[in-house]
Amino acid sequence: MPFEWLIGWRYTRAGRAGRRNAFISFISLVSMLGIGLGVAALIIVLSVMNGFQKEVSDRMLTAIPHIQLTADNGNAIADWHALARQAESLEPGIRAAAPYTETQSLLAHGDGMRGAIVRGIEPAEEGSITDLAADLKREGILDKLQPGSWNIVLGAELARSLGVAVGDQVTVIAPGAQVTPAGALPRLKSFNVVGVFSVGHYEYDSGLALAALDDTARLYRTGGPTGVQLKLADVHEARATASRLSVALGDQIRVQDWTRTNAAWYDAVQIEKTMMFIILTLIVAVAAFNLVSTLVMTVTDKQADIAILRTIGSSPRSIMLIFMVQGAASGIAGTLGGVLFGLVVAYNIPSIVPFIEHMLHTTFLPASVYLIDHMPSDPHLVEVAQISFWSLLFSFLATVYPSWRASRVRPAEALRYE
Repeated sequence: MPFEWLIGWRYTRAGRAGRRNAFISFISLVSMLGIGLGVAALIIVLSVMNGFQKEVSDRMLTAIPHIQLTADNGNAIADWHALARQAESLEPGIRAAAPYTETQSLLAHGDGMRGAIVRGIEPAEEGSITDLAADLKREGILDKLQPGSWNIVLGAELARSLGVAVGDQVTVIAPGAQVTPAGALPRLKSFNVVGVFSVGHYEYDSGLALAALDDTARLYRTGGPTGVQLKLADVHEARATASRLSVALGDQIRVQDWTRTNAAWYDAVQIEKTMMFIILTLIVAVAAFNLVSTLVMTVTDKQADIAILRTIGSSPRSIMLIFMVQGAASGIAGTLGGVLFGLVVAYNIPSIVPFIEHMLHTTFLPASVYLIDHMPSDPHLVEVAQISFWSLLFSFLATVYPSWRASRVRPAEALRYE
């Protein structure tokens, strides 16, 4: 090992005794702790945001299709089978297709009234589109949504807010009005509640209802399905697939993937992740550049040592490398400590947060506000590598100026008062 590395490592872990050296060591320790805490905070926060995004996305995709095809004019699609076959011929990644209608309505029971999306589905086709429909089909609930039965399945929160259970009736009030000799009257129909579902996503548990496609088409007077739902083999290809289908199918068909239908939430999460990464990276940078003050004080304290090394033949480059090794060692130690601590916490957040909530008698994530009721975590090793890279880069950059100053020390002046 070159002597520059040996001396630099020795300066990192030891030095001459005295108050000044103890103070320098304390500043160096604070710098390492600052880097470590910054790196750990960045890993933990991004892991929680990844977990939140994955959890909500998974629950969201339990109830919604990957891609929706609708007529651009909002009218019914005359032959949904032909449209589905055309889409499948264009994109081999499509695994299933099913017709649907979807209308915002009011549901009433007794004195209660709630807004919800009523989705009309074909029970025979819907089971292959969403996990929710597949579960309801296995339970035999989906088979009860037959044309003319006027049956309906409600989200658990929606049923609770209306005060209904299986066997009760709810009145579905369609948008618009029916013109009669007596004047304009609302269009409404009583449905029998034959099932209740829960996907763990508050928005859908509190605002989604399923009914037979023929029944909803009659109530809303659409004349048939207004769209086609598609399921893909790879959900992460939804945006790219939707873009290609939009071009291939032309202006008559509007194509939306699940990230577009939930664009406000999806884009907000992406922006928040980017901003949190930038903000916390700046915190790591500030902690890393605290090494500058540590090295400047070390260079001042070691001027006599530098002068002796210069007189026995060490080059300015060697002196510079000694102090760069010292600063880099502190940065590496802080980064590794932060990565280990951050990963330990990130992988154990599902256990740590409930313990803290129990101790404080509080709930950090009310389901009605945050869509889920627990703190998820999903560490990505690629992000951990990026965080480590930036932390080490900032640490190395912080050593450049003090090390350059050390290489400029003149032996004669440094030894004058020794």
